Amino acid sequence: MITDVAGIEVGHHQRIEDGWATGTTVVLAPPGTVGAVDGRGGAPGTRETDLLRPENLVQHVNAVVLTGGSAYGLDAATGVMRWLSERNTGFPVGMQPHEVVPIVPGAVLFDLPRSAWGNRPDASFGYAACEAAAGGPVEQGCVGAGTGAKVGSLKGGIGTASTVAEAWTVGALAAVNAKGEAADLATGRLWAGDQFDVDWPDRPGDLPTVEQTGLNTTIGVVAVNAALSKAEAGRLAMAAHDGLARAVRPAHSMFDGDTVFALATGEMPLPDGPMRAVALDSLCAAAAEVFATAMGNGVLAATSLAGLPGYRDVWPGALRA
Repeated sequence: MITDVAGIEVGHHQRIEDGWATGTTVVLAPPGTVGAVDGRGGAPGTRETDLLRPENLVQHVNAVVLTGGSAYGLDAATGVMRWLSERNTGFPVGMQPHEVVPIVPGAVLFDLPRSAWGNRPDASFGYAACEAAAGGPVEQGCVGAGTGAKVGSLKGGIGTASTVAEAWTVGALAAVNAKGEAADLATGRLWAGDQFDVDWPDRPGDLPTVEQTGLNTTIGVVAVNAALSKAEAGRLAMAAHDGLARAVRPAHSMFDGDTVFALATGEMPLPDGPMRAVALDSLCAAAAEVFATAMGNGVLAATSLAGLPGYRDVWPGALRA
C-alpha cells in the first residue's frame, strides 16, 4: 500500500445513502516532503498545481486531496487546510508557530451523476478525512474519492499498491474513474492483468446497460521514500501515467482530467554522479508498474453501487476469496 512509504498517511470520508455517493481521500505527507504533479487528460479539475512547478518558491507539500464532486469538490481542501493549520503545519509566513499556510494541492473527479447533483464534498469532508488518516492498511474500493467512481462499464474505486525498487519503496494510490474500460469485456481480464494472480474468467460478463456520462477523470498519488528535487518528482508523476495507460483503454481522453501527484519524502538519498539518473529511471519504472497495480486493485475491490456493477458482480466467482 502507499502507506508502506514511511510517514505517508491516508484518510477517507464518504457518504453513501439516498442521494449521496461521493467522498474525499486525503494523503498526508511527513515534514520535508517534495511534491510534483503531472496532468495528461483534457478536462482537469485541480487546485494549487502551479506552485508545484520546479521554478516556483514552495518546495514542500503537506497533503494532497483527491475528491469527488467535480470542481465543486475542490472545497474539500479548505477543510484539510483548517485541520493542518490547527496543528501549525504549513509553509512559514511569519515568526509565530501558527503563522503558516498549509500547502494542499488537489484534484477532482467527475461523479456528480451518482449523487443528487447538489450533494458533493465540502470542507467538512476534507476535515473528516484528515481525522481518519492513518499510516496502516488503506481501505480500498467504494470509499473516499472512489465512492462514486466509474470506469468504463464498471464501478470504479480507490486502489493502492507498493513495490520495492532497489533500496527505495514506491507506493501508489489511485481513484479509478476513467472513460476507458479497465477490462476486456469479452474475457473479463484486466488490461493490467499480468500483474495479478487471478484466474481470469475468459468469458463475457453479464453487463447491464450503463449510462455513459462522457466526463470522468482518474486521479492519484505516487510516493517514494527517496530524496528528490521537484523536477525529479515530476518525472515520477509522468511515469505513473504510463501505468494509467496500461490499466485503461483508452486513457487520457479529452473527457478525462487525469492527474497524478508525486510525493518524495526524502528519507533515502539517490546516488551522486551519473548513477543518479540510473536510480531515478528505476524509480520511474516502478512508479508505472505500481500505479497500474493500484488501478487494478481499485477495480477489483469495488462493489456495485449507485446503479453501477462491480467487477465481482459481472464476473462472479472469478476472484479468489
